[in-house]
Amino acid sequence: QVQVAESGGGSVQAGGSLRLSCRVSRYSSSRHCMGWFRQSPGKEREGVASLDSDGSTSYADFVKGRFTISRDKTKNTLYLDMNNLNSEDTSMYYCAAPALPVPTCSSGYRGVGDFPIRGQGTQVSVSS
Repeated sequence: QVQVAESGGGSVQAGGSLRLSCRVSRYSSSRHCMGWFRQSPGKEREGVASLDSDGSTSYADFVKGRFTISRDKTKNTLYLDMNNLNSEDTSMYYCAAPALPVPTCSSGYRGVGDFPIRGQGTQVSVSS
Protein backbone atom coordinates (compact mmCIF):
# COMPACT_ATOMS: atom_id res chain seq x y z
CA GLN A 1 0.00 0.00 0.00
CA VAL A 2 1.25 3.44 -0.92
CA GLN A 3 2.25 5.59 2.02
CA VAL A 4 3.23 9.23 2.30
CA ALA A 5 4.64 11.08 5.28
CA GLU A 6 4.91 14.85 5.54
CA SER A 7 7.44 16.79 7.58
CA GLY A 8 9.03 20.21 7.77
CA GLY A 9 6.23 22.30 9.20
CA GLY A 10 6.79 24.77 12.00
CA SER A 11 6.24 28.28 13.27
CA VAL A 12 7.70 31.25 11.41
CA GLN A 13 7.20 34.97 11.25
CA ALA A 14 5.55 36.64 8.31
CA GLY A 15 7.98 36.93 5.43
CA GLY A 16 9.79 33.78 6.45
CA SER A 17 10.29 30.51 4.60
CA LEU A 18 9.78 26.80 5.16
CA ARG A 19 10.41 23.65 3.15
CA LEU A 20 7.91 20.84 3.49
CA SER A 21 8.91 17.30 2.58
CA CYS A 22 6.82 14.28 1.66
CA ARG A 23 8.50 10.91 1.79
CA VAL A 24 6.77 8.42 -0.49
CA SER A 25 6.94 4.66 -0.14
CA ARG A 26 5.68 1.84 -2.38
CA TYR A 27 5.05 4.37 -5.14
CA SER A 28 7.28 6.14 -7.61
CA SER A 29 6.67 9.83 -7.00
CA SER A 30 8.63 10.73 -10.11
CA ARG A 31 6.42 8.69 -12.43
CA HIS A 32 3.10 9.90 -11.17
CA CYS A 33 1.11 12.99 -10.42
CA MET A 34 1.25 14.23 -6.83
CA GLY A 35 0.48 17.42 -5.01
CA TRP A 36 -0.08 19.42 -1.84
CA PHE A 37 -3.26 20.73 -0.29
CA ARG A 38 -4.00 22.49 2.99
CA GLN A 39 -6.86 22.61 5.41
CA SER A 40 -7.57 24.68 8.50
CA PRO A 41 -10.24 23.93 11.13
CA GLY A 42 -13.63 25.09 9.94
CA LYS A 43 -12.38 25.84 6.44
CA GLU A 44 -12.60 24.01 3.16
CA ARG A 45 -9.71 22.05 1.79
CA GLU A 46 -7.58 24.09 -0.61
CA GLY A 47 -5.47 22.64 -3.37
CA VAL A 48 -2.07 24.33 -3.32
CA ALA A 49 0.12 22.80 -6.03
CA SER A 50 0.50 19.79 -8.28
CA LEU A 51 3.40 18.17 -10.11
CA ASP A 52 3.10 15.86 -13.10
CA SER A 53 5.55 13.15 -14.09
CA ASP A 54 6.90 15.32 -16.91
CA GLY A 55 7.65 18.15 -14.49
CA SER A 56 4.62 20.29 -15.30
CA THR A 57 3.35 22.23 -12.32
CA SER A 58 0.13 23.95 -11.33
CA TYR A 59 -0.37 26.44 -8.50
CA ALA A 60 -3.26 28.10 -6.77
CA ASP A 61 -3.29 31.85 -7.37
CA PHE A 62 -2.75 32.59 -3.69
CA VAL A 63 0.69 30.87 -3.72
CA LYS A 64 1.93 31.68 -7.20
CA GLY A 65 5.33 33.27 -7.13
CA ARG A 66 5.86 32.27 -3.49
CA PHE A 67 5.63 28.46 -3.37
CA THR A 68 7.49 25.92 -5.50
CA ILE A 69 6.69 22.22 -5.79
CA SER A 70 9.48 19.84 -6.75
CA ARG A 71 10.70 16.29 -6.32
CA ASP A 72 13.91 14.40 -5.72
CA LYS A 73 13.75 11.19 -7.69
CA THR A 74 16.66 9.62 -5.87
CA LYS A 75 14.96 10.11 -2.51
CA ASN A 76 11.42 9.50 -3.77
CA THR A 77 10.45 12.69 -1.98
CA LEU A 78 8.14 15.53 -2.89
CA TYR A 79 8.84 19.06 -1.64
CA LEU A 80 7.02 22.32 -1.19
CA ASP A 81 9.25 25.36 -0.80
CA MET A 82 7.30 28.20 0.75
CA ASN A 83 8.64 31.74 0.72
CA ASN A 84 7.28 35.10 1.84
CA LEU A 85 4.79 33.39 4.12
CA ASN A 86 1.90 35.33 5.57
CA SER A 87 -0.66 34.65 8.29
CA GLU A 88 -3.19 33.35 5.76
CA ASP A 89 -0.82 30.48 4.96
CA THR A 90 -1.30 29.13 8.49
CA SER A 91 -2.79 25.67 8.01
CA MET A 92 -2.20 21.94 8.08
CA TYR A 93 -0.46 20.91 4.87
CA TYR A 94 -0.89 17.50 3.28
CA CYS A 95 0.91 15.67 0.55
CA ALA A 96 -1.48 13.63 -1.61
CA ALA A 97 -1.66 11.22 -4.53
CA PRO A 98 -4.52 9.76 -6.58
CA ALA A 99 -5.77 6.27 -5.82
CA LEU A 100 -4.47 4.97 -9.14
CA PRO A 101 -1.07 6.15 -10.35
CA VAL A 102 -1.39 8.49 -13.30
CA PRO A 103 1.26 10.65 -14.94
CA THR A 104 -0.83 13.81 -15.09
CA CYS A 105 -2.99 15.61 -12.54
CA SER A 106 -5.87 16.24 -14.92
CA SER A 107 -7.37 19.00 -12.74
CA GLY A 108 -4.05 20.46 -11.70
CA TYR A 109 -3.84 21.81 -8.15
CA ARG A 110 -7.67 21.95 -7.98
CA GLY A 111 -7.97 18.17 -7.77
CA VAL A 112 -5.28 17.52 -5.17
CA GLY A 113 -7.59 18.01 -2.21
CA ASP A 114 -9.68 15.04 -3.38
CA PHE A 115 -6.76 12.61 -3.69
CA PRO A 116 -7.36 9.74 -1.25
CA ILE A 117 -3.72 8.92 -0.53
CA ARG A 118 -2.44 11.40 2.05
CA GLY A 119 -0.41 11.52 5.20
CA GLN A 120 -1.04 12.93 8.66
CA GLY A 121 -0.12 16.41 7.56
CA THR A 122 2.36 18.92 8.89
CA GLN A 123 1.34 22.14 10.62
CA VAL A 124 2.51 25.52 9.36
CA SER A 125 1.93 28.53 11.60
CA VAL A 126 2.81 32.05 10.49
CA SER A 127 2.74 34.94 12.93
CA SER A 128 2.47 38.54 11.85
